[in-house]
Amino acid sequence: MTTTSLLAIAVTVLIALLLARPAGLYIAEVFNYERTGLDRWFGWLEKPVYALGGIRKENQSWKEYALALLLSNSVMILLVYLIFRFQGVLPLNPTRIASMEPTLAFNTAISFMTNTNLQHYSGESGLSYLSQMIGIIFMMFTAPASALAGAIAFIRALSGKPLGNFFVDMIRCITRILLPVSFVLAFVFVAMGVPQTLEPAAVAHTLEGATQEIARGPVASFLSIKEFGNNGGGFFGVNSAHPFENPSGFSNFLQIVLMLLLPASLPFTYGKMVGNRKQGRVLFASMVMMFVVLLGISLASENTGNPVINALGIQHAQGSMEGKEVRFGAAQSTLYSVVTTATETGAVNTMHDTLTPIGGLVALGNMMLNTVFGGVGAGFINVLMYAMIAVFLSGLMVGRTPEFLGKKIEGKEMKLIAVTLIISPLLILLPTAFALYAHPDTISNPGFHGLSQALYEFTSSAANNGSGFEGLGDATPFWNISTGIVMFLGRYFPVITMLAVAGSLAAKKSVPETAGTFRTDNILFGTVFIGAVLIVGALTFFPAVALGPIAEYLTLKP
Repeated sequence: MTTTSLLAIAVTVLIALLLARPAGLYIAEVFNYERTGLDRWFGWLEKPVYALGGIRKENQSWKEYALALLLSNSVMILLVYLIFRFQGVLPLNPTRIASMEPTLAFNTAISFMTNTNLQHYSGESGLSYLSQMIGIIFMMFTAPASALAGAIAFIRALSGKPLGNFFVDMIRCITRILLPVSFVLAFVFVAMGVPQTLEPAAVAHTLEGATQEIARGPVASFLSIKEFGNNGGGFFGVNSAHPFENPSGFSNFLQIVLMLLLPASLPFTYGKMVGNRKQGRVLFASMVMMFVVLLGISLASENTGNPVINALGIQHAQGSMEGKEVRFGAAQSTLYSVVTTATETGAVNTMHDTLTPIGGLVALGNMMLNTVFGGVGAGFINVLMYAMIAVFLSGLMVGRTPEFLGKKIEGKEMKLIAVTLIISPLLILLPTAFALYAHPDTISNPGFHGLSQALYEFTSSAANNGSGFEGLGDATPFWNISTGIVMFLGRYFPVITMLAVAGSLAAKKSVPETAGTFRTDNILFGTVFIGAVLIVGALTFFPAVALGPIAEYLTLKP
């Protein structure tokens, strides 16, 4: 790896992190229910939507908020499922793509509504233009807006305020954050050469006299919200490795920055909304430290590559370019793989199945922990959950009732957090074991890497990431139904249980801070927070990764 490659990576990450603070403060202003200057700019667009939907700015209880989130998302899943099932007879289908098979439509509708964007089909041949725009792009706005709304409600409860109204929060997220930025970015991507058209596939005649159809479509509008909303699904089957979806080094840089922007900004939103900006900075610094360490491990592994034996029988290591996009090189491909799994986006510019065992382990670890930034909204709820675990453990060590932002964390909250911690490994490990037992024929690699393929698929589904080890034969009813269920439960179960925690804390009276209160805005807390994330994650998933990527790595060592 050259010095230039390292400098390019450092500049890309630094720019994204520098943008995080102003973006985070803006997000806090967006969700401020008091009248602000933003109402003048966006009120004209929101008022007709409120009137049409009969929405009032009335505060909801945590149960009402959770129910509104769950039911509205479920209705959207059903509507989009019907579009996929009947796309063959609906308009805007110039290439006459057939309607989706029922289990695939079930999987795809849940996938995009849960911000997972797992694709068991090839984008350009699986969906019509109508399905891409009315189905996929529609959910690419509503899915991150729903998750961010849930995170904002949780933060409000911690700050001692009412949770707010889900529909108001979701609409504000779309009109004031996602839509303006995506609208501008779509023009930027068009200027870079990304197609934006409703014309059918272009027909080209090669020098040999053959005819070739080149897929195209409304790609630029798809791409802008795909990255900014941490969605990640590809308009084309090879995602951001396709030159129409990622035409240059600058577009690759922009996509990485967009993936990082919202997740990295939420600690600053949190700090401002709870009135303790230093605490937000501590969480931000902790997440950055974990990200940098994991990125360094992955870069070192991909730069070294796997050991090989040359013609003379001498074993040596070489850098890994297998499955990498040659336009960007191993370094930028590795950076992309770490960013997309750290932010739970799922977009790829390289095939993750070809990562070295340690590079694949880093991608898996990002999703299993789901706190190294995490996806927009849902990931930050996970961060706050681990922050409460850190406070609880610290309280046990000193024999004091743990407090977080002036609210006592007691048995009820810890039981809900414990249930939330358990659901993720259950959704990952149990289906993986069943798949290995009942459907080994769909796994293309024998041995340790085959286990990693199945483990990665369910980890990606439960963490709402959507990337995959694509050697897996996942376009079957078993994988469609099983991952669809895992995606749905992995998305909504933690959000609902943590909203219950928020409701419980909001009902409690604040206790004054004393000399014995464990501070959550200093380096010590950041250290305990990182320790809690790593220890809980290691205890939960280490046996599984030991049988997969770690065992594969050890078998390749000299």
